[in-house]
Amino acid sequence: MSADSGFDASGEERDLPGERRDAALGLFAEYGASNRLTLQLKADWQDGEDAFVDYNGRGPIEIGATWQVWRDDRNAVSLYGGYTWAGEGRNAGYAQPGVGEHDWEARVSVGRSLGDMGARWGMEGSFVELQAARRLRDGLPDETRIDATAGARIGRDWMVLGQAFGGAADGGSRWLSLETSVVRDFGGWSVQAGWRQTVAGREAAIARGPVLALWRRF
Repeated sequence: MSADSGFDASGEERDLPGERRDAALGLFAEYGASNRLTLQLKADWQDGEDAFVDYNGRGPIEIGATWQVWRDDRNAVSLYGGYTWAGEGRNAGYAQPGVGEHDWEARVSVGRSLGDMGARWGMEGSFVELQAARRLRDGLPDETRIDATAGARIGRDWMVLGQAFGGAADGGSRWLSLETSVVRDFGGWSVQAGWRQTVAGREAAIARGPVLALWRRF
């Protein structure tokens, strides 16, 4: 991700003192411990620079669990609880590298299959999902986050995704990023390619760049 401008405290776009670059190589793993309980792990390695600092090091490590509270043929509701150990990289997009200590997050997710509605347009398995979270942070402001995803399968091996990632730090930064991507399945493997860009915010860099992912199902 790179940025040469950002949103100020009033939401107006301003040039940054210098170009900002952030790169991350991440690991995300899920394990279904039961029909309702899923364990999760997130970790990454970061490298970046801006007008004031160059950094390279481990990013935050997050462990958590998702409990499926309710489900029927079309809808699902789940709760997530997680703990994050901060790293030497950026533990928040608006913070300097290494700032932050420990985080706790509670998240609720609501998903719905669109069923026949998507099939009419040749998009099988279409769905929407909305997530809301509260993150309690040590060394950084607490945050409220809202994420949304819409996706649909095209044929047997392709899927398109549209995602929005929004958040607000108490008394500070706000951000909204949009991401579009395409996923191609190869048996137990999937390759995802997309583009993410910040479209609104306050005290946040206007970052843009490609997102690439390789998934493996066991």
